Amino acid sequence: MPDSPSIAIRVAIQRPIHKLLDYSCDPKSPPTPGCRVKVSLGNYPITGIVVETDVESEFSELKPILEILDQTPLLDNEMLKLLDWASRYYFYPKGEVLFHALPKNLRKGNKPPQLTLWSINQNAEIEAKTTDKRHPPTFAAFLDQLKRSPKQSELFQYLWENGETDGIQLQNQFGDHWRSYINQLMKKECVVSREIDADYFPRKKVFKHASSSKATLILTDEQQQCIKQIKKHFAEDELKPILLHGITGSGKTEVYLNAVKSLLADGKQILVLVPEIGLTPQLLSRFQQFYPQYSIVSLHSALSDGDRTRAWLGAKSGAIQIIIGTRSAVFTPMKNLGAIIIDEEHDASFKQQEGFLYQGRDMAIKRAFDAQIPILLGSATPSLETFHNAEQQKYHYLRLDNRPGSSNPPDLVLQDIRSLPLEAGISNLMLTEIRQHLNNHNQVMLFLNRRGFSPVLMCPNCNWHATCNNCDLGMTYHASAGKVICHHCALENPISSQCPECNSTKLTTLGQGTERIEAVLKSHFPDVPIIRIDRDSTSKKGSLEKKLHTISEGNPVILVGTQMLTKGHDFPKLTLVGILDVDQALFSVDYRSQERLVQQVIQVAGRAGRGTDKGRVILQTTQPQHPLLMNLLSQGYSETAKQLLNERTLWNYPPIGSQALIRVNAIDEQNAFSFLRSLSEKLKELQNESVELLGPMPSPIARRANRYRFQVLLSAKNRRDLHVFLTNGFPILVKARKLGGVRWNLDIDPTDFI
Repeated sequence: MPDSPSIAIRVAIQRPIHKLLDYSCDPKSPPTPGCRVKVSLGNYPITGIVVETDVESEFSELKPILEILDQTPLLDNEMLKLLDWASRYYFYPKGEVLFHALPKNLRKGNKPPQLTLWSINQNAEIEAKTTDKRHPPTFAAFLDQLKRSPKQSELFQYLWENGETDGIQLQNQFGDHWRSYINQLMKKECVVSREIDADYFPRKKVFKHASSSKATLILTDEQQQCIKQIKKHFAEDELKPILLHGITGSGKTEVYLNAVKSLLADGKQILVLVPEIGLTPQLLSRFQQFYPQYSIVSLHSALSDGDRTRAWLGAKSGAIQIIIGTRSAVFTPMKNLGAIIIDEEHDASFKQQEGFLYQGRDMAIKRAFDAQIPILLGSATPSLETFHNAEQQKYHYLRLDNRPGSSNPPDLVLQDIRSLPLEAGISNLMLTEIRQHLNNHNQVMLFLNRRGFSPVLMCPNCNWHATCNNCDLGMTYHASAGKVICHHCALENPISSQCPECNSTKLTTLGQGTERIEAVLKSHFPDVPIIRIDRDSTSKKGSLEKKLHTISEGNPVILVGTQMLTKGHDFPKLTLVGILDVDQALFSVDYRSQERLVQQVIQVAGRAGRGTDKGRVILQTTQPQHPLLMNLLSQGYSETAKQLLNERTLWNYPPIGSQALIRVNAIDEQNAFSFLRSLSEKLKELQNESVELLGPMPSPIARRANRYRFQVLLSAKNRRDLHVFLTNGFPILVKARKLGGVRWNLDIDPTDFI
């Protein structure tokens, strides 16, 4: 008998290969693009995602697919197109990009989670021993059977009144023992259950604070005007992104909440992106307070695999109206997406720094453009890319220049520390200021973007200092752990009482970190709680929430922290902020460092003076006449951003020009350099005057995690020229022969050159 006919389908797999694979399938029931299938790669089964069906394959014989895993697509056509664009724009394997959009459970080929629903057994035949004209005989019979089990009776009546119900709702209603009650009802055949695909995610609880003060907050005239303008822009035929540039504490969240009210009323879904997991709980709470009638969930990597999958599927089915998530949530399929909001759009965390190196903010803008839906970007310190687009009128530009109520922006002052004695980087003048604010029953924050006790552990006798064996970089001394830790590869070494070079016992430290500052402050203010907030002190689950709760009580405390404290937090009793070290960024080799410094200063300063008392921000520096600092204090963020843009224009740096970075690393230094040098020579054969190649050169951190690192920077006047060049040159990179374990990646629009 002749073989039964088949058709070819094209499948993407989760492997670093820059091509799709063809398989055969039954033409009577082919999988739809966006569905997962089980296929054979070599002799191993693997999960793939169907990209095309009924294609012409260049191969005459194809392996058949082993199994169709989904009856309906997990990724719809709109999402497939977005991910295809991302793969081409970032020159990243399509299979890796498609699987990046799925929750971990679904990447593994697991079936979507099942949800159990319970309901009354309508088919039960029970003789009624009582008569109750208000209810059917079956109901009366069941109640008669349950009269000695009040909890079971109560649960039964709940199911009768509410219909089919899931376990989360039952737990909310009956507590942790609900399952024993339901099991007894099942044994008595009062209740039946069924399993369904968990394509929706019911709220875990009904939020009971809809009448809180924040939910009914009276908007200022400025906020109302912004909301009016946003709604007007939402309704325009030719949509443009909207930048909401609002000073810290100006009430941008209230604008977000009110701007999407009509969209939600029309049945639309809203996607809200935040840069860090730590910002999701408070924003989730605000949305739940304001919109208790809608299903709202957060979506980020800290969720369990099951919760993340159910939230993802709930958004896909349309059962969840509002998703609040971090960077990867931009790839969440949503049945009826109506708008996207990006809070703190300037934040560097929106750029993925390993694997698939995409920029979450830009992906959201692309998604909104393709779907023709509005997108709102909010920040007190817009990125230069966004600010430049607003200046060029590619984006709508709205301002919030005032804080609601009686609070005003804090005063920013420079403190020249060139002739002042310092203790762990803190001047005597700063200590005096701290004491004054604490005596006024207020709170104080000291900011230093460096955790640990001290950056350097050294021997003054022979000048030895603790260096990472894997990175050739200094290790940071952590006194509480009794270790030196490399903050680049996480290598840890215990502290010895003697110098390993000369056996001296007089080891000392240089520089300062948050841990050392905490110790010094305790010696000066023994009766005041010192709360340190950095990655080390908040690593345990619930520790950050506990510290924030202590601060929210309003008693005098001193906060010591890193960039975790720069955004999102509202401390009404905080009146003094001290920024201890701003000089490092002024002379960094990274041209983005000054932009980040300015943003950081404004964001940290924004924590001060949010209550009734005036805030004060002190910047300790040895460069009080530096033009950047002078301009920031006298002109504010917008004028400083314009100054930085003018400097970028001189050098054709982004956002004026466009860049890509090729990074190479290997355990053997010569292998890494030879590979990149050979590659650079081949790329230069394609080079024209529109694209400039800089390198090969060592990376700023030339050795990291025991691997030597080199890079080539590609720069062009416009994005199109760069992508044409990369499209022609990328096959050379893919086919380049790698010896000695050489690894490489291509970073489009890089933000980190380390």
